[in-house]
Amino acid sequence: MFNLDTFKTYSRAVAFGAVAVTAIAFAGPAKAAPVQLFPFFQPLPPMAAPQPIQPFQPYQATPYQAAPSEDQDAVEMPARFRRQTVSYATREAPGTIIIDTPNTYLYYVLGNGQAVRYGIGVGRDGFTWSGIQSVTKKAEWPDWTPPPEMIARQPYLPRHMAGGPGNPLGARAMYLGGTIYRIHGTNAPETIGKHVSSGCIRMTNDDVTDLYSRVNVGTKVIVLPMTERRADLGAATR
Repeated sequence: MFNLDTFKTYSRAVAFGAVAVTAIAFAGPAKAAPVQLFPFFQPLPPMAAPQPIQPFQPYQATPYQAAPSEDQDAVEMPARFRRQTVSYATREAPGTIIIDTPNTYLYYVLGNGQAVRYGIGVGRDGFTWSGIQSVTKKAEWPDWTPPPEMIARQPYLPRHMAGGPGNPLGARAMYLGGTIYRIHGTNAPETIGKHVSSGCIRMTNDDVTDLYSRVNVGTKVIVLPMTERRADLGAATR
C-alpha cells in the first residue's frame, strides 16, 4: 500500500545524492588548478628602446675597379725609345726588321729612306747574338715554356706559364727561325733600353702589338752584333 511519508523520505534522499554527485563532479581532485573563467593572454615582450635617428648620409657608390688592361706599359718612356718614324738609310727591302743591339733599337723598314723605330731590351752581357733569321711563327698572348738552358741557369722558373698580362712574353711574340729567341712583349716595360734578357728582343706591349700587325711569317730579321755600334744608327733624323 502506498505510503506518502515513505515516498517523501525517499525523494529527499535521491535529491541529496544528486546534489552530492554534482558537487563532487565540479570540485574534482583536491589539487586541481582552478578553472580559468577568461581566455588566457600571453604578455607582450618588452619593446626595445627606439634607436636615435641617424643624420642623412649621401649615397656613396662602391669604387669601381677596372679589369686589368692588356696594356701594361704605364711607365713613362724616354723620348728616344718611343715609337716614331725616322730617316733610315738601308739597302734592305721594305718590311725587313733590323735589330740594332748596341743602341737598343728595332727598325721596321718602310722604304724610301724611312723606318719605324722602336725602343727595345736586348740580351745582357754574354747573351747577345747576331745573324739573319726569319719570323717562323706568330702568337698573341703566348704561353711561356722556358727552354732547358734557361731552367738550368734559373731552376726556380716555372716549367710552363699560360699567356696573359702576367706572362713575361707579354701581348705578342714573333719566333725567330729554329732558335730559342723571340721578339716579344713584356710585363716589365721599365727594362726597355737595357741589356737584361737571355737573348730575346723585348718591346712594350703597345709597340710589339703594332709591329705584330705589320709583320708576316717569313719576314727577314737582321740582328746586328754588339760590336757594331755606329753613331749614325743611333742618330737617325726624326
